[in-house]
Amino acid sequence: MRHERKIAGAVIVVAVAATVAAAVLDLRVPAAHRRDLVLEAGWLAGIPGVVLAVPGALLLRRIPTHPVAWVLCVTGLHWSLDGFASSWLAYATLSEPARPGAEFAFWAYQRLGASLLLALPLVLLLYPDGRLPVGRWWRVAAIVSLAATALFPLALLAVPSDIAQDQQTGAALPAAFAALNLDLTTIPLPPGVWEPVFAATLALVPLSLLVPFAVVIKRYRANRVRMRWLLWAAVVDVLVMLSTVVTPDWFTSVALTIAVCVTGVAVAIGIVRPDVTDVDELLGGTLRYGALAIAVVAVDALVLGVTTALAERDAAVLALLVVTAVYGPLRHRLWRLAGRLMFGRRDDRYGVVASLAEQLERSPAPEEQLLAVARTVAEAFRAPFVAVEVDRAGSASLVASYGTRPRETQVLPITYRGEAVGRLVLGRPGRLRALSARDERLLGDVVRQAAAAVRAGHLAAELQRSRHQIVTAREEERRRLRRDLHDGLGPSLGAVALRIDAARNVLRKDAVRGDGMLVQAREDARAALADVRRLVHDLRPPALDDVGLLGAIRQQADKMPGPTVTVDGGDGLDRLPAAVEVAAYRIVSEALTNVVKHASASACTVTLAVAGGDLVVEVADDGVGIRPETPAGVGLVSIRERVAELGGHCRIECPGEHGTLVRAVLPLLEVAK
Repeated sequence: MRHERKIAGAVIVVAVAATVAAAVLDLRVPAAHRRDLVLEAGWLAGIPGVVLAVPGALLLRRIPTHPVAWVLCVTGLHWSLDGFASSWLAYATLSEPARPGAEFAFWAYQRLGASLLLALPLVLLLYPDGRLPVGRWWRVAAIVSLAATALFPLALLAVPSDIAQDQQTGAALPAAFAALNLDLTTIPLPPGVWEPVFAATLALVPLSLLVPFAVVIKRYRANRVRMRWLLWAAVVDVLVMLSTVVTPDWFTSVALTIAVCVTGVAVAIGIVRPDVTDVDELLGGTLRYGALAIAVVAVDALVLGVTTALAERDAAVLALLVVTAVYGPLRHRLWRLAGRLMFGRRDDRYGVVASLAEQLERSPAPEEQLLAVARTVAEAFRAPFVAVEVDRAGSASLVASYGTRPRETQVLPITYRGEAVGRLVLGRPGRLRALSARDERLLGDVVRQAAAAVRAGHLAAELQRSRHQIVTAREEERRRLRRDLHDGLGPSLGAVALRIDAARNVLRKDAVRGDGMLVQAREDARAALADVRRLVHDLRPPALDDVGLLGAIRQQADKMPGPTVTVDGGDGLDRLPAAVEVAAYRIVSEALTNVVKHASASACTVTLAVAGGDLVVEVADDGVGIRPETPAGVGLVSIRERVAELGGHCRIECPGEHGTLVRAVLPLLEVAK
């Protein structure tokens, strides 16, 4: 491991040193001499070597046995040394005779430099696992492809210099090279043989890349994440190279450096840490903004050409005015408009959320609110179809859609406080408009607002239903009281009055018979009084006002036959709202009744406590418990309904092998004074 680390460090040091030395030599070479030699500055070729050697060295330190690490290191080092050879060749030919090493520099730069072509197919064939493709025919095809690529560098080493120069550039060798021995490794062949051989090997270079590209496509499905890093590098390289069409000539070297740097970094990341970031988001953003950048640059070039033409016609002032006063501000707006037309408003996160909030405020009906959500999502993400589906208890789902439903859709849940309240259905966008992780976060923000709106509408509907139920229950209770008073208590009291009147008439003639009639009237009065007490108890148990909630429950527990009932209570039970007191009393009564009838328990504990603004009621016994398949009886259903009426929650469970626990939490609502 230490040995590989030393090699990695040495590669970077040598590459940087060669590039710096090339820059020093380039400063001493006149530009005219370099143009005569048709040589660019060597340090420009050295920089791609450095930026390729750095990720290769880092990869070599992490995975020393990976072949791609060695390919990157060797290629980067070779590239930097190739740049130094170019600088030394230009510097050495300044004097006559040429300085020592000029012939070797020419051979290294013009002949050996062609072997750099092997780097690309090697990386494509060995990425990402460092092995050639699996399968006999694939492996044979890969080896043949590498051999075809290597034919041109080998032919360039052996071909005569004049033939190589003519085949590659169509021009003769510079005069400064006339005194040099440029054929150090040339193999003489009969006249007319080298030309077709060299041309054939040169034509094989692009053809030999077909197999590596096919291998990349084959591996894409098996290792999608790592291969998408390579795809991202290819997209960047294409965009950078396309930009050289509308940029100055000097930018070509810069573009090459950027492309090489991106490729080396992408390959290293794809091998070591492919999950360091969302490569899909990176690729989608590169495609989107790269396409926009190319379009804007093309428009800039068109405007520049028009203004240049105007300037040549003595309209320089008008051209300057057009560029500064008109096109400058317009260019920014065109950029934003193009981005919005292609990708929607997804980049304006605040604008999307604010627009949705404004539309929700102007849409009172739930249907209109859902349609506003669908419209906002469709416009923000340029989705071809958006539908919002909201589940409603006991009725069909509420659906609002925008656009035409395609065959392929993507369904996202709408949740509110952990509860699924509906679904958001999206038509799948194209690759260029695919949702990134950042887009999904924005969509989550929008969906949360939708969930809040849906929940608010649902609660409003529930409130209206609750009000209707309360009014209905109140009128039913009044009807029951009227019936009981009219049909029960009223006739009873009327009968008592008649008996008393009859007894008064009979007493004058027959005292014994009159006394019997008075006794019967008294019994009727007692029965009427019992009816009054029953009515009063149904409305509110009197014991709650006499001894409080805890005392009333203890009285109820003392009347229960069977198990021993223990009642415990904390502080604050004397200041409970009337509705909570009645509900707690009824819940405990129902639970105790179930214990006596079904639990076969020997002991039962009733606990009441005020905690966190709630009244917690627990009834626990040591009986046989409740089997899972046992249906809920009338008593348990009544307990749940009473808890739900006050907006609380209830849990009925068997915590162990024996016994049942009924736990009800009742919110302590404020009582209007």
